Amino acid sequence: MPQLVVSEGSGASDLAPLALAFNQIISLPVTMRSQDSPGVRVEKGSVLDEHYTGPVLEEVLRSGKLVRTIPDRGAYKGVPVSVAPITADGKIVAAMGVVDLTGTVDLPEVFGAYADILRQVKESR
Repeated sequence: MPQLVVSEGSGASDLAPLALAFNQIISLPVTMRSQDSPGVRVEKGSVLDEHYTGPVLEEVLRSGKLVRTIPDRGAYKGVPVSVAPITADGKIVAAMGVVDLTGTVDLPEVFGAYADILRQVKESR
């Protein structure tokens, strides 16, 4: 019976199916690595790197905490990312990251424009 297992030692071939699934769902780049092994970088439904690690993935593996930042180095330098730990039995076994589109959008401007549009629609009735 086929199964997926994510553990501290999971390699790229173990992590790729999960990273690919998330990439297909959210249509954004996904990275993933385990505590002990480099992992994968996935974009547009393809694994681009099977020995991937990045500074934010490594930070999350050390801290065990969600990190939302703009890396100053690596494949996503200058691009907002969100990276979360994956835990099992209280231990950090892996980390998964995505490019964070909300970090590229000026939310106050978007919501301010939305409120203006709603007001205009109501006034035109």
